[in-house]
Amino acid sequence: MSEDEVRDGVSLTNLDQPLFDGAEATKRDLVDYLDAVRDRIIPVLRDRPLSVMRVRPGQQPFMQKNLPKYTPDWVRRATVWAEASKREISYALCDDRRTLLWFGNQRSIEYHPTLTVLERPDHVTHLILDLDPPAGDDSFGSAVQAALLVRQALADSGLTGVAKTSGAKGVHVFVPVDPDASMEDVAAATRAIAARAERIDPALATTAYIVEDRAGKVFLDSTRSGGATVVAAYSPRIRPGTPVSFPVAWEDLTSVKPSDFTVRTAAALLDDADPWADRMPDPQPLAEDLVAEGHTIPVARVQAMHEGKRRARARKAAEESTSE
Repeated sequence: MSEDEVRDGVSLTNLDQPLFDGAEATKRDLVDYLDAVRDRIIPVLRDRPLSVMRVRPGQQPFMQKNLPKYTPDWVRRATVWAEASKREISYALCDDRRTLLWFGNQRSIEYHPTLTVLERPDHVTHLILDLDPPAGDDSFGSAVQAALLVRQALADSGLTGVAKTSGAKGVHVFVPVDPDASMEDVAAATRAIAARAERIDPALATTAYIVEDRAGKVFLDSTRSGGATVVAAYSPRIRPGTPVSFPVAWEDLTSVKPSDFTVRTAAALLDDADPWADRMPDPQPLAEDLVAEGHTIPVARVQAMHEGKRRARARKAAEESTSE
């Protein structure tokens, strides 16, 4: 087989090169995988401004938000004002096979869409909990146990979600929400669900944003809201073995591990199914008490910033006192 080929009008090059150090996969494996799952991954990317993680040979991975000047004219794009950098960013909209193949040929490995769609930039479509375990031999197992806490907290709040491996060492839980829910209320509800899950088993899970305060527990990250992104279902990850963020049924979570799903194995596990779409419930309203509770909980990043400044002042005062 030739190292180069053309699919859907896209010239694919250097297909037999290693994807990255430790990938255990070639660029061809990446392109073949993306092509095989295109009917599953494109629906979760469609109409959402897209950031990607790329790896060029001999270089460190990097996040690409702004499309490069050499991007083909047929790649749809959305211009979005970035308040942090005070500039407009031209994001891609990966809405078709040709665009997905072009990204694969650019060695775009990870796909991070926004939580909003282009037509509703003021509305997130899902409430998301990102469960990040501490380092350890059974880190994924602890993330699974925390996911089950989140599932219980959701059920107690009248909500249903679906789970997927993050493709790294954690678990993501997605809950589709009522289109009428404001971005602020969804963010508040996310904080409240995290707090409720923490209360079920505080020895296992924590909402502490500052790493040193987590005491070896699973972090229930409630900050995936508003303008945030999250890695898409079916997206590969830049990790040893090139694992994939893969949907898993709740009853199967305790019997899988992230390495079960890679760019070389995941497509064959799907047959003709789309478990992410098939298991996703309809959008759900948020209970008033859940939203109200969430609005009493400080935003984690803001709280951590203030706490960090307070601790820095305390350390400085202690150092000055010692030097006197």
